[in-house]
Amino acid sequence: MTSVLYDTPGPVGRRTSRIISAVIALLLLGGVGWYLYNLNEQGLLAPERWDIWNDPLVWMDLLGALGTTLQMAALGAVGAILLGMVLALLRIAPTRWIRIPTTGALELLRGLPVLLMMFFFWALVGLDPFIAVVLALALYNGAIIGEALRAGIVSLPKGQREAGLSIGLGGLQTRLLIEFPQAFRNMIPIIVAQLVVLLKDTSLGYIIGMQEFLRRGRLTYEFFGRDQYAFSTFVIMIALYLAINLTVSWIARRLAKGSSRKPRKAAPPTGGGTNSIDPSFGSARIGGSAGTGATNT
Repeated sequence: MTSVLYDTPGPVGRRTSRIISAVIALLLLGGVGWYLYNLNEQGLLAPERWDIWNDPLVWMDLLGALGTTLQMAALGAVGAILLGMVLALLRIAPTRWIRIPTTGALELLRGLPVLLMMFFFWALVGLDPFIAVVLALALYNGAIIGEALRAGIVSLPKGQREAGLSIGLGGLQTRLLIEFPQAFRNMIPIIVAQLVVLLKDTSLGYIIGMQEFLRRGRLTYEFFGRDQYAFSTFVIMIALYLAINLTVSWIARRLAKGSSRKPRKAAPPTGGGTNSIDPSFGSARIGGSAGTGATNT
């Protein structure tokens, strides 16, 4: 299939592309090897800097904090999606007295930093740090998800809504039963990408004293010795964060791939049914009638 954006490369172009890719891969491997060599020269890869990770209790303590982080992220994600649905409905409401205040609230929530919201709920309202983090994440990300859902609904053909109204559904029923499922399917990549951002923003709870993954990691290497174990703890935390975020991104790609599949075309009708028509049937009847008529005459 030819592309309208660029010419399909020929054999020489493909060979050149493979050579360039191989050279870049070798340069990257060389850079990684040089970096690891320098780390080893500095003693950061020495076994005595990693021996605390042989203790299961250290892993249990760090993974327990990771569980708290995932719990905050899960609650914040559910709250953000539900709030996003409500804000999307209000944002496209036909009544201006509902639509205009909702637009102002959306702009306010999108413009405020997440950390400032956490401070507000924790220091001024006096909520528990866990609840303050969850509320701040739900409000900020809910505003962004609401705008994504609104864009998904607006991008749908007008015939979708007209079809729902024509079969007797109300305006709200049409939104929820016909338009919202399609908007969710179209905006899955954006929504999941925002949920990845939400997961990473849970680390801001460290500022207000929340015992989450980042804070627990710092307490771990400070307890055992900052100079000796800070690097190994940093590497372990990066690996766990990457594993979780890459898993969520993989799920997003799978969902996007599944939602973009075209529906399978129906197979043509076969013989034997009452509605099937044999193209040769009419011509056979006509030929037979003509032959009979010629014989009779």
